[in-house]
Order: sequence, then C-alpha cells, then structure tokens
Amino acid sequence: MNDIRISPSLMTMDLDKFQEQLAFLNSRVDSYHIDIMDGHFVPNLALSPWFMQEVRKVSDLPLSAHVMATDPTFWTNELIAARADVICLHAEVLNGLAFRLADHIHNAGIDFGVVLNPETPVDVILPYLDEVQKVTLMTVDPGFAGQRFLPGSLAKVGELRKLREERGLDFDIEIDGSFNESSFVTMIESQADIYIIGRSGLFGLDDSIEAAWDTFATGLAKATGLNASGTKLYAGT
Repeated sequence: MNDIRISPSLMTMDLDKFQEQLAFLNSRVDSYHIDIMDGHFVPNLALSPWFMQEVRKVSDLPLSAHVMATDPTFWTNELIAARADVICLHAEVLNGLAFRLADHIHNAGIDFGVVLNPETPVDVILPYLDEVQKVTLMTVDPGFAGQRFLPGSLAKVGELRKLREERGLDFDIEIDGSFNESSFVTMIESQADIYIIGRSGLFGLDDSIEAAWDTFATGLAKATGLNASGTKLYAGT
C-alpha cells in the first residue's frame, strides 16, 4: 500500500486554539484543507481567503481551498491573492467555465482541483480531466460537518485510478467526509491518495490536540494496520 496523506479540515478546528493546534499539526500532516462556503451553493458559511492568509503566517504546508460557491470566478480571484496552493472547484458549477478557470489558476502558478458531489458521476469531468491536478470525492453531502457517510462514492476512486493510468495523468485523488474510526478500513481500501480529516476523526476526539491525535493514530492503527511513523502516517508492517 502507498503512503497515505492526511489533510485536516480547518473548518472543524478549535479557532480559540488556532496557533496551538497548527503548531502541533504542522509536523504531522501533509497539507491543510480550507472550506470556503458562500451560503448559496451550500446553506452554510465557513472560512475565507483572509483565514487562509492567517494560516500562511504560521504554516509552510500546502493549503488547499475547497470552494463551495455558485460564483467560482469571484472566489478564484480571491484565493489566488491569498496564495492558495490548490483551488478546488465543484464540477456542478463549472459548465462553460472549466477551461477558462483552469487556465486562470494555472497562470497564477496554482494547481487546479475539481470536486464531485456524491450524486455527480466521474463522466462529468472527462472533457477537462487533463487540466486537473486533484479530484476530490465527497463522501458526505457538502456544507456541514458531521454528515452521514456515503460509501457509494468510493467506487469513483477505482474509476479515477483507471483513468489516471490509461491516460498517463498525474492528478491526486482525495476523499472528503467522515474519515473516522468507523470508516477507516473502507476508505483506506479504496486506495485514494489524500484523506480529509475533520471533527469526527480528529478535532472532536479531545479538547487537547495532542490527545486527539493520539486517539486518531491509535484508531487508524487498530482498524487498518497503519501506524504513525515519525511525523507522517505510513503503511505498517
């Protein structure tokens, strides 16, 4: 099994302990996942490009923006200014915009990602898959933390892995939603590259980020045979 990459969803962190939690996680995770919501595409509001700039002050890790908005163009411009490393836009709002926004993002030296809701098939992104550096699969309904896990979305991982091999592409496959002790086995078996971890898998396990991380790492090892080795999560033997 390949090494897995972990990306905490900062929407679910304790913002009162912003610097403390990031200082601990900086040496243990691979990137940070920052949800941007406009209250229209999903019925909620979350983080912002300003928040991303604040994270930049205390972390050198890659920052991935997950944009849940009906106007992806506006947010793309804001996130380019905020120095995102990856800007991930929902396929559901990209019809007629995908190539233009991909070029705009790439011209800024930033990776372009696309997100698929549970109901959205992989076929939708085939026309512009060659432009994509990351595909994120939602395994919950987007917009709120703590939604019900939808395992049917994991079948898309296999589709994407096959397409990646057949076309000789180099995009990452990421899973977003309910990565926790009850789903570790199922999700790891899907063989995605990156796993988003939020409240149920990490931040909600304990008020102490150190204790929460230990609980997460122990649960992962128990469920899958993977263990925390050094500062990253690697396949155990």
